[in-house]
Order: sequence, then structure tokens, then C-alpha cells
Amino acid sequence: MAMLEEIRSPEDLKMLRVEDLPEVAAEIRRAIIEQVSQSGGHLAPNLGVVELTIALHYVFDFGHDRLLFDVGHQCYPHKLLTGRMDLLSKLRTRDGMSGFPAPSESDYDLFSVGHAGTAISTAVGMARADTLTGEAFDTKHTPEGRRVVALIGDASIANGVAMEGLNSAGTLRRQMLVILNDNGMSISKPQGALAQYFDRLRMSHIYGDFKKGARKILRHVPGGGLVGEAYHKFGEATKAVVAENSWFEHFGLVTVGPIDGHNIPSLIEFLGEARDFDRPMVLHVKTVKGKGLEIAEADATKFHSPAAFSYEREGVAAEGKDAKSACRVEVKSGGRSFTSAFGDALVDVMERDDKVVTCTAAMPDGTGVVKALERFPDRAWDAGICESHALDMMAGLARGGFRPYFAVYSTFFQRAFDQAFQEAALQGLGVRLCMDRAGLVGGDGAVHQGFCDIALLRTLPNAVSMAAIDEPSLRASMEFMRGLDDRVSAVRYPRDDVDHRFAEDLCPAFEMGKARYLSESVDQNEIEVAVLGFGPSALTALDAASELEGCKVGVWDGRFAKPVDDALVARLVSRNIPIITVEEHAPVGGFGDAVIESVNRQRNSDQASASQTSTVTKLTMPDAWVHQDSRQRQLHESGLDAEGITKAIRAALQLGDQSIKQAKQSIIGKD
Repeated sequence: MAMLEEIRSPEDLKMLRVEDLPEVAAEIRRAIIEQVSQSGGHLAPNLGVVELTIALHYVFDFGHDRLLFDVGHQCYPHKLLTGRMDLLSKLRTRDGMSGFPAPSESDYDLFSVGHAGTAISTAVGMARADTLTGEAFDTKHTPEGRRVVALIGDASIANGVAMEGLNSAGTLRRQMLVILNDNGMSISKPQGALAQYFDRLRMSHIYGDFKKGARKILRHVPGGGLVGEAYHKFGEATKAVVAENSWFEHFGLVTVGPIDGHNIPSLIEFLGEARDFDRPMVLHVKTVKGKGLEIAEADATKFHSPAAFSYEREGVAAEGKDAKSACRVEVKSGGRSFTSAFGDALVDVMERDDKVVTCTAAMPDGTGVVKALERFPDRAWDAGICESHALDMMAGLARGGFRPYFAVYSTFFQRAFDQAFQEAALQGLGVRLCMDRAGLVGGDGAVHQGFCDIALLRTLPNAVSMAAIDEPSLRASMEFMRGLDDRVSAVRYPRDDVDHRFAEDLCPAFEMGKARYLSESVDQNEIEVAVLGFGPSALTALDAASELEGCKVGVWDGRFAKPVDDALVARLVSRNIPIITVEEHAPVGGFGDAVIESVNRQRNSDQASASQTSTVTKLTMPDAWVHQDSRQRQLHESGLDAEGITKAIRAALQLGDQSIKQAKQSIIGKD
């Protein structure tokens, strides 16, 4: 790591000779592989952009120019070149390096970003801002001005927001460079006609030698005279790869490529020319996802974002030998995840009901849908990195008489909320949302926290919002949803392993708006405080209650945030039982608020008594961004672990005693 350790900023990188840069690339790869093998993280995406990132920082000055990342999980090499080598050893922890761009870490990061398709639009915005302030690069008037570069990859170009960004980029009358990092992959295999277009492009000879017909080619590209300028400005190497009939031409963008994304001298040459081109341009760069680690190249999906793993190279693979056999890799794993449990439950539902269909948005492995894709290829789809399209497609299937289950991370459901409203809920269509990664997500941090799905869904008339505490309840919720053909329904579950304490028990079927009592050793008629947990928080509450000897704590699995269990709340309020709600969600609009609203309905009813003084304590995620760290530490800091719930129970017991005394005094005073 001799060279890498001496690079504290891109200025240090620029002091090196071009012929030294491949060694820098090798050191970056070794550093990333070593760290991700210990902590987990995004591996294959970062290994694929090492040379491209080096070339970008070698040519541009991103302390002054603008660099916008798309998705963000390809930023590790960028961070190592911008003074954050000392943070790598604590990757994805609060005291270390975030796995995504983070302006709080460095001025070189302009946005915290973890959702796909955004880079081109934000780049257009920054380009317009610099133009308005007179700071934009212009070859004649402001050669010292700011240049703008958007790096988009992992099939994000097919995202609807990216399309909108391209449409706007084509109207700019200034420099803007869009780099398409085309690695032939999304998070999994890319889907759709656009992906097939790039596949054909990579295999064809259309980008061979265009030197003889370059002028003719350029005349066909929208822009006329502007492209003529490009022809004269660019060297022979660039003329040879200016695209004829490029897909991007339709947006008014000059397109160059594809070029080799692992050839540093070539990258520097092309970027050096593109840097001073004063119109929007797309540079199509071909890379290999997982480059430099045989097992990651051979299985880029598995090693997109692996858990910690051990790696041992078993010699150089012989010519023609399968790359997988050249090394031995063991990915460390814990127990059975909710994702795996969902994948098996989905296949089970599909086997029993041929009207059940499913899809995911570029997350077949991440959501567990890969099992259904293999078992039912005609009824399961990967829609690509387009959540809005995926939900609309599911609505169309529902209108066609099918029962769709859309598997999506909670954080990405936000992108499809408009479709859940307009095309599903408003139409009374039975679209079922299976929301993985709900709540705190550990190392991925704020960009991936699933903190607002309950609040969003509770706004939709007739919608049903549920949570699962374990694998049996997940299966039961999915079976319950199967019968909901006239409304949007959802079940949420965390990025965690399933708890097995109730695995051998018969899981009660879900009944609309009914909670499940979990404290079997405590008589419901004798409880002193009630804890209503939503999702696995209910099991954590059971652990907390077991620490309070002599206290009669009743714990419920709330099951439904909409409709909430009004009958249960009415019984608790009538007995002045203090209520604690626990959930991994923002403090506004979640399960706790649903319970408080129910309490208020009881107090405002005709049967309400002046002696009803139940208090409600909400335990939620904080009203602040929760950044990367272990999930266990995030739960502790949020007060959602057993220790935090125990404190809340003790406090509620004291409040309950005071409320009862006040109620008695009120009644005595009236008498």
C-alpha cells in the first residue's frame, strides 16, 4: 500500500506518472477486498470502477469541479483518493467511512445518495446553478469555471428519473459529462429492452473504426453545427468511437464509446478531451463488475454487497479454467434471514395459487424473489431498477385478475408511493407489498433506513399495514394478504434473522385489525402495563419484560398499524393501563400514533369515563438521521433494545400509579 498511503488528496495522485497508476489501482483493490472481507460492504461495484475513478481524479479537479454519483455504492475508490484512507478500517460504522457518498465526511461528496437514477438530474441542477452564478466552465469566457460530471452505472440509466435527467441535459448549452459505467450488470442481471440494447452494442462492431466515415456520422447526430465543432475539437482516437445511431442522440447528446474502463492511459486521453467539450456529452465506458477478484467477477450478484467472508487464492487459474475454481471463498453467515423466509413463503403461496404473481425492482437476491424467478419464470419478473414501473405493472396484473406480490425494500417503496396511491389504492386493486429492510438497516445507514412506510400507507383509504415478528407470522400475513383483492396491503420485516422462540407453536391466523397476545405466563386481567410491539420489537419487549421480576407486563404483537386493534385499546383504556408502543419507524405517523388516535377515539366516545387516564409512551426511531453502524448499536441508541424498553416500562409503571391515584381523587371529589 506504499503509494496509496501517500495519497492524501487528488493533488498527490496527480504527482504520479501515468505508468505508476496501475499500481495505485492494484493497491486500492487490495485495500477494498481486505476491508470488505472483514466488515462486509459493497464489493463488486467498487472493484469495477477503480481505474475509472483514478482517471477521473487525474484529469478533473473535483475540489472545484462537480462529481455526482448515482446509487452511490461505487464510491469507495473515490473516498480512498480524497483523504479518507484512515476511515476505511471502520467501514460502515459511525466512527468510520460510510458506504455511500457523505457530505459530512468530505467536501468532495456533494450528496448523500443511495437511490438509483438521481445523478444526472442533480448534475443538471448544479450545471444550471453554476451558469446562473457565472461559475460555469466556458472555453472562451471562463476557462477556470466549474465542470460537471455525473457517473451513472449498475443499470441505473434505465431508471425513469435518469430518463428525465437526460431529457433535461440535452437542453444545456454548456459542458456536462455523463459517464455511463456499463458493466453489463445491475445489482443483479439488468432487465429490459435498454439492457438488451447495450448487450448488442458491446457485441457488435458498430464502434469499430469510424475514421473514414466520421464526418458523415457526426452530421446525423442532433446538434448540427455543435457536433461539427466536436468533430474538429476531438482527436482521431475519439472520432473513431463517436456513435452512429446512438440511443442517446435522441436526447441531443453527443455520445462517445464504448471505451475500455480498465485502460488508464486510454481513459485519461478520452477524459482529457471530454473535459473541455462545451456541450453535454455521454462517455460510454465498459467495465467488469468485480474486476480483480476472480470469484466476484464470476458471481457479481453474490458479491455485490456480501457479508464478511474469508478468501484464499488457490493459485492462478489455468487457461480456460472456471474462475470460481481459482480461489476458495466462504461467506460468513448468521441465522436464517427474513429475506430467506420470505422467499420460501412466496414460493409456497405461488404453488398453492396460480393467480399469484410477483416482481422485484433489480433486487431478486436482496428480496428473496430469486427463488420464485427460478421456480415460476412465467409468473415472476425482475422489472429492473424501476420501482415506479414495477408497481404500475403489478397494478395492471391485478386489474387482469391476478394477485400480485411486489417485493421491495422499504426505502425504495417511497419511490413507488404515487403508483400505490393512483394506480392501486384509488382503483381498489389488490396489490400486495412485501417490504424488506423495514426499520434500521445497519451499515447501509440513512440512505437505506426504512422509516416512513407505515406513515405513507396509513394515508391511503382502505389500505392495510402489517408487520411480521418471525417466520410463521410472515407466512400467516402473506396468506392473509392473499385474500385482499380490493385494496393495497403491506407487510414489513427487518434486515435481520428470524427469531425461533415461537417456531414450534401454531401461529394464529391474521384477523383484520386484531393483535396477538404473547405473554402467556401473565394473565391479561392482571397486567400493570401493556407493551404493544409492531414487528420484532414485540419480541424484544418480551425480553425486557422478563427482566422485571414482580411486574406484570403484558406484551402484544400489534400486527396491524392500519386498522389498529381498537377493541384492545378500549379494554386497556377502560382499566387505566399504561400503554407503551414500540416500532422501528419515524416518530410521526407510525404505529404509535395509530394507537394514540385509537385512545383518543375511546376518550371521545359516549361510553368514555372521566376516570380513563391511560398514558401512551411511544418508542420509535429518533427524529434525526440514523447513520451507518451495526444494527444492534442503532437499536440501542434509539432506545429500541431490551434495555431501552425496560426503562420505558419502569417509567410507565410510575406514571400509571400516579394516574390511578389522580383518578381516584377525582371520583372521591365528585362524591
